[in-house]
Amino acid sequence: MGFSTTVTKGSGDQGIDVIAEKNGLKYGIQAKCYTSSISNKAIQEVAAGIVHYRLDKGIVITNNYFTNSAMELANTNDIVLWDRNILKEKIQQHLTIE
Repeated sequence: MGFSTTVTKGSGDQGIDVIAEKNGLKYGIQAKCYTSSISNKAIQEVAAGIVHYRLDKGIVITNNYFTNSAMELANTNDIVLWDRNILKEKIQQHLTIE
């Protein structure tokens, strides 16, 4: 997708797993591979990580879905959410381009 990326340290990553950069903007990404819905905790962690790493935007990506409360908090904090449907769509778009 044209981003340069850096993986943060596994433990104590301050809520950000990957920092992606493109066109002068820095995005903090948290990836969650869960068997249940993603709660507010992930959103809170990314909100803190945005400040810690001085990022422009935060994104939480999951193979599952988000709780209504998590979606509300993400909206309040301008954090992008990719649930399993969006993730699948993005993967398909990327594979089609290649």
